[in-house]
Amino acid sequence: MKLLFTNFHDGDGGGHTTYIVGLARGLAGRHDVHVAAPASSRLNREAREIPGVTVVDQPFPNGLRRLAARREARRLLAAYLRRERFDVVHVNGSADHRLAMSARRGMRPRPPIVLTKHNSKPMTGIGHRWRSRFGTDQVIAVCEFVRRQVLASPYARCRVATVFNGVDIHRFAPRPPDPAARDAWLAPPSDVPPLLIGSNAGTARYKGWMDLVEALASLAPDERDRFRVVLAGGMPGSDDLAKVEALGVAGQVRFTGRLTDVRPMVAALDAGFVLSWDVETISFACREMMAMGKPVLVSDYAGLPENIRPGEDGWVVRARDRAAIAAALRALLAARGTLAGMGDAARRHAEAEFGMERFVDATEAVYAALVADFSSKA
Repeated sequence: MKLLFTNFHDGDGGGHTTYIVGLARGLAGRHDVHVAAPASSRLNREAREIPGVTVVDQPFPNGLRRLAARREARRLLAAYLRRERFDVVHVNGSADHRLAMSARRGMRPRPPIVLTKHNSKPMTGIGHRWRSRFGTDQVIAVCEFVRRQVLASPYARCRVATVFNGVDIHRFAPRPPDPAARDAWLAPPSDVPPLLIGSNAGTARYKGWMDLVEALASLAPDERDRFRVVLAGGMPGSDDLAKVEALGVAGQVRFTGRLTDVRPMVAALDAGFVLSWDVETISFACREMMAMGKPVLVSDYAGLPENIRPGEDGWVVRARDRAAIAAALRALLAARGTLAGMGDAARRHAEAEFGMERFVDATEAVYAALVADFSSKA
């Protein structure tokens, strides 16, 4: 098959980039894979490093004030679609979805469009009704929560499949921590060696890290002193840093900044957390930490609980419930001797269900069934 992946982000792209790069890398040896993304995007840069993948600089301008740029972007993408004659166009956000839908107008035969629903935002309004009717042939939901959302939306008219996100469980494998890095994050010293908990999910507010910091601050001093927290992602704003300081736990919370490789940080942890309360669906970060043998505390938001077997490889708490998070922290202290065994269970869970091969194969099967259906109707 000839496949085109699109994404509108002109910067990091977060989970969208992780998703597309994983698929492109997994499918490039089997199919003719192309990626259309802004020249300034991480997706464009990383896709160019994958052998056998063709990358084209493609802007996806948005907004009424950019009509001229949108017309030019449509012209570029329409020419590319007509020249390359793709079997599948796989879109990953509203801006690239709209442009792909417009660019394929008038093509005969027209390539089917696959949409992956990556976030928990409602699929309502005239734009979604229009795209579901005239610009979407298949929807991929990344978890069962998202599947339920899709089936309650205008996209229920489309073919719908659930394909859980996969992570590279060979790259994200258990490894010994760097003693120097761990010791640095465990500072300042305390009478009892602290537990190191952390997250590689980023520091956007909706990731819930401040809820954990507030819960930590609510603990009794002797309990609070037995934790250290490390967070990977962009540095928080001054307001958030001031709040951490005011809560009296600034000495126990470390921010690494953006990391090109989160594995050394994750390896140092005793347990991970992803406590999102917006946007999130299934979380690559959660699955990466579990693959590295870390039990993970998650909120009950969206698809996050679908990662966890509570009490076996992690814990689930109500989103934004600081009292519940504080209780979970106390439970971590009480279960300290069992955390390594829970981490082993998390790794086994990842090996059984989170692998990249499983994710790529399931996505490929969705494409094949869609293409076969289109061919039978041609």
